[in-house]
Amino acid sequence: MRATLRWAHADLRTHRGEALFIVLATAGIVASLLLATALFGYATNPWQRVFTQSQGAHVWIHTGPSADARELAEVDDVTSVAGPYPTAAATVESRGTRASVELRGIVGRPATGRPLLASGRWLDPAAPDGVVLESSLARALWAEPGDTLTVPGTARTLTVLGVADSAEPRYSPGERSGLVWALPSAVRQTDGRGGQVTGLRLTDPGDTNYAVQRAVTLLGPGAVTDVSHWQQARSEAQGGNRLLGQVLGLFGLGALVAAALAVHGAIGTRIRGHLRDISVLKAIGFTPGQVVRIFLLQHVAFAFLGAVLATVVIQALGSRVPGRLGDAVGVWQGLPGHTAALLAVPVAAVLFIAATTGLAAWRAGQVPPVPGLRAGAPLGGRLSGLARGALGLRLPSALVLGWHKAFSRRPRSLATLARLALPLLLIVVAMSAWSTIDRFHSRPDQLGLAAALTVRADETLTDPDVRALLARNPQVDAVHPGVEVAALVPGQTGTIALRGLGTQKDPYPFSLAEGRAARGPDEAVAGQGLLDLLDVRVGAWVRITVGAEPQILHIVGRSIEPENGGRVISTSLDTLRENHPGLGPALYQLQLSPGADPQRVAAELTEAAHGDISVHAVPNPADGLSPLRGVVVGLIAVLALIGLIELLTAIGGTVREGERDLLALKAIGLTPRQITAITVTATGCTALAAVLVAAALGVPLAHWLIDAQGRSSGIGAGIAQAPSPGLLLLLCTAAVLGAAALAALPAARSARRRLADTLSAVA
Repeated sequence: MRATLRWAHADLRTHRGEALFIVLATAGIVASLLLATALFGYATNPWQRVFTQSQGAHVWIHTGPSADARELAEVDDVTSVAGPYPTAAATVESRGTRASVELRGIVGRPATGRPLLASGRWLDPAAPDGVVLESSLARALWAEPGDTLTVPGTARTLTVLGVADSAEPRYSPGERSGLVWALPSAVRQTDGRGGQVTGLRLTDPGDTNYAVQRAVTLLGPGAVTDVSHWQQARSEAQGGNRLLGQVLGLFGLGALVAAALAVHGAIGTRIRGHLRDISVLKAIGFTPGQVVRIFLLQHVAFAFLGAVLATVVIQALGSRVPGRLGDAVGVWQGLPGHTAALLAVPVAAVLFIAATTGLAAWRAGQVPPVPGLRAGAPLGGRLSGLARGALGLRLPSALVLGWHKAFSRRPRSLATLARLALPLLLIVVAMSAWSTIDRFHSRPDQLGLAAALTVRADETLTDPDVRALLARNPQVDAVHPGVEVAALVPGQTGTIALRGLGTQKDPYPFSLAEGRAARGPDEAVAGQGLLDLLDVRVGAWVRITVGAEPQILHIVGRSIEPENGGRVISTSLDTLRENHPGLGPALYQLQLSPGADPQRVAAELTEAAHGDISVHAVPNPADGLSPLRGVVVGLIAVLALIGLIELLTAIGGTVREGERDLLALKAIGLTPRQITAITVTATGCTALAAVLVAAALGVPLAHWLIDAQGRSSGIGAGIAQAPSPGLLLLLCTAAVLGAAALAALPAARSARRRLADTLSAVA
């Protein structure tokens, strides 16, 4: 053992640079995995992020104004209470869009259930009519800080001071009122139905139902008007991000595999560089077991040091990184399971390195104690016919030999190529996720969002009057009358949305991913969620129930349906009227001219109708996915770091092996600059081959993954968008030029080594 430790110490002193590289490589990989874990938690669980940062309440209990809600603080397992806050129901309007809201009177910034400002500023006593809107309500109203809200039927106005995120259930038109924070004095001035709301933060979130029962018992069943809890809010919030949430989660596994292969390559390269030392050790009496222990102890110690270094740095400084990456780490540190992940990731990395080191060290133990045998092997491999032909054509010898060097040792070259291609492949998948989000924004008509605005009219306006009013606006290209009703599936085990949009003469432009458009009577198109629910395919006949009347439809196509989890079946308004003669248009879907501003058009239509219509923007799933763009950038950075580690390992191995051929290359008349060009060309060719493989495999893989998530969320396949050829070309250029630049300096140093050093390296 003493001899083993003394040799390990001597080796460490001799190869300080290599040891430092192993430590830094391990630290970089562990840091990458920890950052990836933080990014995945930040991206796939935005509700948890808001809930943690805001110290959200697990239960919100609405009561009448006379209830003594302060008694709720005495409920078991309640750690803190938000409120009680006075509330009032009201209706507000902005840019032609109306929404039912709950005005909540609040003073200061509470510790529990604290709204997180996304823009603007908080309530100010100097602005008694100032309000702060919940973010989903602000998007529905197209409202921003500085805008003015009107209260229909009154002369009262409210000024938007800010927009804030909340962990409470989001605004849903016709189903749930939006949340507006205001000063208590502003709430008391509202004529709407009043009440109060109290938030409870619990010691054990799993006891939510029990806590609600105790609260209802304490206040009395007649005092409680509504209850919302954290499971409901989380379920709704997570449902809105299912499109790419699971896709991003797969990056964790991919990053782990890429990092594992990078570590294995680094260790294998270092042991190959010590074959001469291993032979010497065996010649002086070291057993194979002792050789194995030497390398195992060394690399486990290096891995442990690197893992500890990465963990300490991420825990102490990760949240200070500017931008979304630092925000992700800061939020992750407050999420449940943070401590377990902070320990599990480094431990798993060290255990894996120990396993790979054990395998490589076992191979080192089989090295024969005759160092001269290595020198007798062919150094560069016999030139292929293609390489000899290229030299015959008088192509630059450095380029030909560099290309030959990159692919002459097929097993080792393929292993290096695979390790480098994997992080690049994942980068291509991340770029595809970015392109898919952009497609939702730039081409919504291809993804089931042909209409930009939905109009609902008061009962005082007839259908011809509404159509004429909408058609007079020059920015409106098409008006499609429609109706949406709830329907029961066969067996009455579930509810779906039955829509009648457009007419047979002027059909609605559905985005079809399969089949054809519904043209004839009783023909319909359905979303993926409905097909899965009924376990049918395109071409099937289905029988659904609307009220007490059956409706039999022939599904002739599958449409991309971003709404209602894809549980939507759509036909023409004429088809619905055949079975329901009294059914008239309840809404109008508007297609706008290219470049038209939906907010401006909505305001113009409302003004022209004198407030007799309500205009809403058609929700775009990409609005909730926009923050993921920053996360995708962070993922690409993490994967690029793993690829950089593998690239440095490959460069080190190529330079070390090139030292054996240095005498031969100089003997045939190559200059140091030409020898340097050989190594740089070999590295560049390896990077080029890796990025081509990544592009060839990554694009179809990204299509499959994104479409699979589209199917699971009910939207359906056909939403994936590959990166543009320009982006792929930029990735290829950056990879090749970066690899060449990194290889230039070590290759130049190796090419200028003294002949005596070269002789000792190959001896």
